[in-house]
Amino acid sequence: MAGFTLTPLASLTCPHGGKVVITPTQTVAQADRAPMATKDDATTVTGCPFQIPGTPPIPSPCVKVIWTVPDTKVKAGGIFTLSQGSVGLCMSANGLPQGAPIVASTQAVVKSL
Repeated sequence: MAGFTLTPLASLTCPHGGKVVITPTQTVAQADRAPMATKDDATTVTGCPFQIPGTPPIPSPCVKVIWTVPDTKVKAGGIFTLSQGSVGLCMSANGLPQGAPIVASTQAVVKSL
């Protein structure tokens, strides 16, 4: 695990300030009483203001995160987990990469029920 683990309580944004929301698929492995995030969890972005410059500008907000490098030693529910050091790409609705998510805070305590 490269850094502290990600959960739905972690604070993440897209490079443009949109809020990243993690929806966990497993609930057994927890960090600070919240399910640990895994590579396969739905990770959506809301409120991204990004626009492609032009006349007129073309809205191209980030809508989801695709995780390309999860943890390589920790699994939850048989799927590799995500942590502060995981690498992801924020994607537009057209499938264009628009930068890496920014992790502002994470959970530090890990426990299995």
